[in-house]
Amino acid sequence: MIEALKADPATVSVRRSLEVYYGDPAREAAMDAFYARFVQPGDLVFDVGAHVGDRVGSFRRLGARVVAVEPQPPCVRALHTIYAADAGVTVVEAVCGARGGRVAFNVNTANPTISTASPQFIAAAGGAAGWAHERWDERIDVASVTLDGLIAAHGVPAFVKIDVEGFEDAVLSGLTRPLSALSFEFTTIGREVAQRCLSRLSALGFHAFNVALGDAMGFVLPQWTSASRMGAHLRSLPHEANSGDVYCRSRPRPAR
Repeated sequence: MIEALKADPATVSVRRSLEVYYGDPAREAAMDAFYARFVQPGDLVFDVGAHVGDRVGSFRRLGARVVAVEPQPPCVRALHTIYAADAGVTVVEAVCGARGGRVAFNVNTANPTISTASPQFIAAAGGAAGWAHERWDERIDVASVTLDGLIAAHGVPAFVKIDVEGFEDAVLSGLTRPLSALSFEFTTIGREVAQRCLSRLSALGFHAFNVALGDAMGFVLPQWTSASRMGAHLRSLPHEANSGDVYCRSRPRPAR
């Protein structure tokens, strides 16, 4: 199936993602072991910024139902193809943001993993070390949904993964209730976005935070910490750290 997708003209722009994110059993096992601390069989998970769905696959292997939110047509086609026979996966072709409606989405056709709805993210990348060669050369009009809207339509998730290239604060603006746990991506070119996310999550009742750098399936900090200490940690990172994910909890999961 993955080889057929790579050869599909409609998904050629995400061929590299399909090659990188599928077909590595060791990576999949590490991902499953990491997410098992947040996801239990029977849970509902939202994957916001699902891209080609490698984390969707992990959540499904852990026994969760998944709502995969993704605005890019080639990625949506890949998700529909890979999970066509899986009733436990619902694909929502949209941006997740602060309000419903429509939004302009900026596509980096050479590197679709960093396509974004945030003009500020693009501005921050301009001239930044390691980013100067990137170009967002296509703009599409897409639907916009909110986390509150997704909850109303699909139920309350046990875990939400947010990876939307500098639009994470907008996603969290569309959430008005506490959840058990979530993660959001940060970048060192957009540290202020992460600080706004931490403030929003604190207001929603999240109190424990940890971080993983890059694509690592492991925490940097030996213990969960406060929002203020997490904010200080993110500010202290060198530019070369580039990106990672902050994990946030509001309450412990009951044992099953």
